[in-house]
Amino acid sequence: MERVSAPPTSPGRPLDGLDPEQAAAVRAPRGPVCVLAGAGTGKTRTITHRIAHLVSAGHVRADQVLAVTFTARAAGELRGRLRALGLGGAANTVQARTFHAAALRQLRYFWPQVVGEVPWRLVDGKFPIVAQAANRVGLSTATESVRDLLGEIEWAKASLIAPEDYAAAAARHRRETPYDPQRVAEVYTGYESLKTTPEGMLLDFDDLLLHTAAALEDYAAVAEEFRGRYRCFVVDEYQDVTPLQQRVLDAWLGGRDDLTVVGDANQTIYSFTGASPSYLLDFSRRFPDATVVRLERDYRSTPQVVALANRVIGAAHGRIAGTRLQLIGQRADGPEPTFGEYEHEPAEAVGVAKAIARLLGKGVAAAEIAVLYRINAQSEAYEQALTEAGIPYQVRGGEGFFQRAEVRQAVQALRQNASRDDLPDARGPELITLVRAALSRLGLTAIEPSGAQARERWASLNALVRLTEELTEADPELGLPGLLRELAARAEARHPPTVQGVTLASLHAAKGLEWDAVFLVGLADGTLPISHVLGEGGAVADEAALEEERRLLYVGVTRAREHLRLTWALARNEGGRSSRRRSRFLNGLVPEDSPASLVARRTERTKRLPVCRVCGRSLLASRDTLLGRCAGCPGEVDSVLLAALQDWRRDKALELEIKPFAVLSVNILTAIAEQWPTTDDALASVPGMGQQRRDQFGPELLAIVRSRMAAR
Repeated sequence: MERVSAPPTSPGRPLDGLDPEQAAAVRAPRGPVCVLAGAGTGKTRTITHRIAHLVSAGHVRADQVLAVTFTARAAGELRGRLRALGLGGAANTVQARTFHAAALRQLRYFWPQVVGEVPWRLVDGKFPIVAQAANRVGLSTATESVRDLLGEIEWAKASLIAPEDYAAAAARHRRETPYDPQRVAEVYTGYESLKTTPEGMLLDFDDLLLHTAAALEDYAAVAEEFRGRYRCFVVDEYQDVTPLQQRVLDAWLGGRDDLTVVGDANQTIYSFTGASPSYLLDFSRRFPDATVVRLERDYRSTPQVVALANRVIGAAHGRIAGTRLQLIGQRADGPEPTFGEYEHEPAEAVGVAKAIARLLGKGVAAAEIAVLYRINAQSEAYEQALTEAGIPYQVRGGEGFFQRAEVRQAVQALRQNASRDDLPDARGPELITLVRAALSRLGLTAIEPSGAQARERWASLNALVRLTEELTEADPELGLPGLLRELAARAEARHPPTVQGVTLASLHAAKGLEWDAVFLVGLADGTLPISHVLGEGGAVADEAALEEERRLLYVGVTRAREHLRLTWALARNEGGRSSRRRSRFLNGLVPEDSPASLVARRTERTKRLPVCRVCGRSLLASRDTLLGRCAGCPGEVDSVLLAALQDWRRDKALELEIKPFAVLSVNILTAIAEQWPTTDDALASVPGMGQQRRDQFGPELLAIVRSRMAAR
């Protein structure tokens, strides 16, 4: 959610501190209202104040309002803002939930009336069921294959497409299916049948929406009771609504029009999941009397960042582009966005890590810095570069947080506590105390420990405690079973809590977040825009998909508050052919005098590049920099010492349960085997051996070198 720097608002005075457009949205009469809200324009502030205004004016009671959004994080933010406006009391509470959480609550209540005594439970994880369905029809059960199949099933259900209609729909929507569409349909059919068991029905998150909509559509008594309970509806991020979610919303409304929607079609980036901006674009057509308000004052980013964002989206084409908002920066001036071109991806990663180190040196917090890329596979180079630079980081949206051993152990420990009969029903502060006590047995201490791996483990466990605190603040009645359900949902959605470190995330995972400094990396044709939207010779194969790729870049730019750097590489690997070109979306954006131009880049960087310790020439490649010499200059690598160092690295990686490169790179080991450091000062002169690494590994490395010297 946005962190908007606007004047404070007094509780109970919902028009205080709003700009004219926000106030117009808040004051709009009861009925259909569409708020077109650009990035950083205070949409959350606006909708919560609108709710407060409707309540204070007597148009609706607080407990008759249902506000829905798309993530638990966003719903929690809504609840917190509403409490600050005096709408959080037990008898004066607006319901602010995700679509799925709202449907779950309603379905639990109405199930006996609709289905009867048939038991049901929510699926803990869909992966095993999809894997079983795939195995039954002879398809691969490898992790990536099952994930692809699961993605297709989720898209189909969100798009209201039945198994028997999947193949035709996939062709109509030009889906890039993992197998022949008919085979995918067979897996989809098998998945649905496997959810009916002798013990009862298994429901996934999409089923919650389907059954809730059906209950309201088919049972008049259920619809009457629900519509008597809720009179006013608010939908955030309306551009991301799927056909299934719209069906639920229509069932909730039942022909009424007391609806406020907020969205920005130019931030539509989830079409692959079934989301469609058409409901936002057609709102005025569906409700001819609707009030439409445009929010364009950007309180998040500096005017320099805002100007670049406007230029990015200003080049868009198509129907969505017709709704573009011209953002107006409200903050003080900041630095101009910068651009960087690199010879290859490893050099790009190293360059970004160095730029991050400079920001850290200027006082920018690591948690306020993000590296954003198009696909998760791009993270590895940045994980390695940041590791070698001794900079802490967290991966958001990839394998990341919930796959870490300590996090799995922590969740298991909490499950064991939940199964005990001798523990009280802990809620609020008691739940936080229970979680902290359970995790203390796994290494959570009051003081952060020393050592990189110990600190990383501690940070993960502490992040779980902080997440518990956030969730209990949003829902004081949350108990341990509810916490475990939330953790399971976040694990499936790859939604980790915040850890103190630089964030590595895909552009999709970054939606709704913001940082002081953002690095947009890998901005080359074939990566952004992604290759499958391009045809032969770089021609556009899918115009709509290309425009969605442009919107991804726009979302990335608008995540930055102050510092923004956009980079790309001409080759994938060191020594590879420089056949890439920077993203077509950057055409006309990179200033002519930018160091990203080839001549300016070489002239600028030769002044600062390290030199070879043998011949004195400038070092260009990252491997040469780490070795301290040109690749062609003689180096006296002791093969026995290098083998000993590699054996040590392998054992250390196993001990710490990390990848070998996260200990030390092969280039650093080679440099040590060439330079034979026997003191801490000598080890410090080896490129890549920062203070943190010397503290953690220095004594062992020096012992290996000294042992080899003695053996000679």
